[in-house]
Amino acid sequence: MKKIILLVATLSLSIVGAYSQGILGGKVTGNFQVDVQASKEDSSIGANKVKEKLLNNAFANILYTNGDFTAGFRYEAYLNPILGFDAQYKGAGIPYRFASYKKDFLEVTVGNYYEQFGSGLIFRSYEERNLGLDNAMDGVKIVAKPYSGIVLKGVVGKQRYYWEDIWQNDNGLVRGMDADINLNDVGLLSSYSNIRLSIGGSFVSVYQEAENRYITNNGVFYKMNIPENIGAGAARMNFAYKDFSLSGEYAMKGQDPNATNGYIYRKGQALLLTAGYSIAGLGVQVQAKRIDNMSFKSKRTETGNMLNVNYLPAITRQHSYSLMSMYSYATQINGEMGLQADIMYKIPKHTFLGGKYGTDVKLNYSRINAIDKTAIDGYKLNQEGTKGYNSNFFKVGDEEYWEEINLEVNKKFSKDYKMNFMYSYQTFNPIAFGHEGNPFIYAHIFVVDGTYKLSTHNSLRGEVEWLLTKQDYDEFAKGNWLQGTLEYNLLGRWFFAASDQWNYGTEQGDKIHYYNLSVGCTYNTTRVSISYGKQRQGILCIGGVCREVPASNGLFATITSSF
Repeated sequence: MKKIILLVATLSLSIVGAYSQGILGGKVTGNFQVDVQASKEDSSIGANKVKEKLLNNAFANILYTNGDFTAGFRYEAYLNPILGFDAQYKGAGIPYRFASYKKDFLEVTVGNYYEQFGSGLIFRSYEERNLGLDNAMDGVKIVAKPYSGIVLKGVVGKQRYYWEDIWQNDNGLVRGMDADINLNDVGLLSSYSNIRLSIGGSFVSVYQEAENRYITNNGVFYKMNIPENIGAGAARMNFAYKDFSLSGEYAMKGQDPNATNGYIYRKGQALLLTAGYSIAGLGVQVQAKRIDNMSFKSKRTETGNMLNVNYLPAITRQHSYSLMSMYSYATQINGEMGLQADIMYKIPKHTFLGGKYGTDVKLNYSRINAIDKTAIDGYKLNQEGTKGYNSNFFKVGDEEYWEEINLEVNKKFSKDYKMNFMYSYQTFNPIAFGHEGNPFIYAHIFVVDGTYKLSTHNSLRGEVEWLLTKQDYDEFAKGNWLQGTLEYNLLGRWFFAASDQWNYGTEQGDKIHYYNLSVGCTYNTTRVSISYGKQRQGILCIGGVCREVPASNGLFATITSSF
């Protein structure tokens, strides 16, 4: 691996000055981003004093391509990490480097890589920079396409863990294989058929040496038998017939007592189903999911977001508006059952409701409950060292975690003016974030968002959000909220924005204003933005994976560019 780093670094240093020009028949491309934050103490919003005064996250990707050969690396610097990122990221270096070569039907990658099997229920290696999540593999990946419609994958390696030397620590070794077969492409079904069908399967194993762990059950003291090889398998199917589609994946994981599930021996299960129907002007999609004890990590004592071998997607709507996402839902890996339905309809043009340009209407409903759990005879529910509990696969648990009904209407009134209207009613159980005992949140949320095109390159956007609830989530999220935003885009290059979130619902103390002013400029592939103001404490979620964002008051600047 050290030879790979040296090779990539030498290539990059010798040719980066040429940017994207041809070098030795190859091409160099890349991108970088720098985030800078300065925050001051503000007791009114819970913003703590920052000793360093100035915080910084930065990265740069350098990629060299020459025919079928590709190599690259990513340099990262967290000096020190911006608020909300784990302090273990503090430092700088090259955590990601790789070389890849394609020959005939094979593609071989050595070094770091990202990969996913199916929908990720048993394996997904990926990066989500905004969450500070990176479980990149370090090892070898092979992708083979021996015949049209057949894709085979094999992976082996360890996962990134901040700046640790993973080949010197005791984190587990991940090994996996995956196969995907398109029955139309291989000739088992006609390529002209209205039926499209593909099937696939995966198997992943994690090896980690067992530690000594002693427990007492029913007055008996004994040493736990910790399995060192944890296997997980999955099967999937994608079916389509004319305007109808159906996909599903089922996964099962072997006994895996770990810190997340309370060291129980129950096997894990996951099921994800998606059905869709689409015709001109109408689209319907329904998703269902069941997860039971599916924490799968390459280190059994890890409880955070790092070292996840698999990915368990959320089937709730992912909102982009601030107040809509105040109560974001996190996937409950130890057990949940959920349902989501989307209906999208375009009201035709030149009708009473459609008007000149037509009107887009989207209706979304989602609900997540716990799974059914009953104690094993003679033991407490989820008792350490036992199989944990019994569960009826088809029975929904009594505890509700989340429910939302959401309506969105997009309307274009003229070639220069359009608006977006949204309403959401959310029921949120704080236990989803470990706040057991806190009251349920019942919230009505309204959004009106309008954009007016002043000229070819100039536009003005205004947004109003209103959240109504009688409940307090924590000290700095009390009752009702109101937010206003005004944004001006100039010449397709500059933007200026001002916003204010007002927590006017609190009954005691100051009714806090979270104001923010920002300005930015885009030139070719480079973008610079600067904002100043207050950021409320809250939860940031992407795809059902979440992290806490602490309160801050100060400056935030970002520079991004690519070449």
